[in-house]
Amino acid sequence: MTTLVIAEHDNAGLKGSTLNTVTAATQCGGDVHVLVAGSNAGAAAAAAAQIAGVSKVLHADAAHFADGLAENVAEQVLAVAAGYSHILAPATAYGKNILPRVAAKLDVSQISEITKIDSPDTFERPIYAGNAIATVQSTDAVKVITVRTTGFDAAAATGGSAPVDVIAAVADSGKSAFVSREVAKSDRPELTAAKIIVSGGRGMGSADAFKVLEPLADKLGAAMGASRAAVDAGFVPNDWQVGQTGKIVAPQLYIAVGISGAIQHLAGMKDSKTIVAINKDPEAPIFSVADYGIVGDLFEIVPQLIAELG
Repeated sequence: MTTLVIAEHDNAGLKGSTLNTVTAATQCGGDVHVLVAGSNAGAAAAAAAQIAGVSKVLHADAAHFADGLAENVAEQVLAVAAGYSHILAPATAYGKNILPRVAAKLDVSQISEITKIDSPDTFERPIYAGNAIATVQSTDAVKVITVRTTGFDAAAATGGSAPVDVIAAVADSGKSAFVSREVAKSDRPELTAAKIIVSGGRGMGSADAFKVLEPLADKLGAAMGASRAAVDAGFVPNDWQVGQTGKIVAPQLYIAVGISGAIQHLAGMKDSKTIVAINKDPEAPIFSVADYGIVGDLFEIVPQLIAELG
């Protein structure tokens, strides 16, 4: 029994989601191989070889892998799929774009966003916006699985010494082409990798009001997040959205300011280690998951918090 992990990377290095997925792979039992499909991605392959628990790295290098187009990466996965009992990828935009194609071509059912492995063929995954956990048993010869990274600790990035096998790259599928990418630049940590997140909701009232949270985030070295209601109102950009239809996060500290706590938002952040909620409504659902709750006017409380932080 051997598990293949599809590495998420930027050619120069691995994304943190790959480390969480490797942890899930080790719990499936047997050896763990990592596939790095990229362009001039030797550094990423070398980093994968150092992950604790990885026994082999497959490195496919070609220009048409440079931008991680799902059509090409999926074909590469299929080219090496024989002999693997499990194929795993992180449940990020990258993994969610690739694995359904792989599952369809293999004629198996994909198991999405698992948070726990009970046995090599039995997995747990959240349903109904995280309000229930489904236990899913698969009889498919190959289990194709996306891993909710907040459900698994990151594997150690060093300590391993797996061999790197250079494999033949599949041809460009020709089904898609990379056009352009717009990257939002920020001095703050990336939302899904941040240890501390300061999030605002519709209770902020306006885009300008979100500036009240910036000094707090700066003091804490935190990323900025938001509820869907705040994003839909146009207060902040889409890439700040935390929740079922946004980004799933589990930082060490999550500060929810002016967020009522709709089910969809809670699904994206309730696994945070410590949750602090600030809301003027004492009946707000956010308090049901908060470790610490402050009832009051956020425009008075947040400046006080900033002052206390010095």
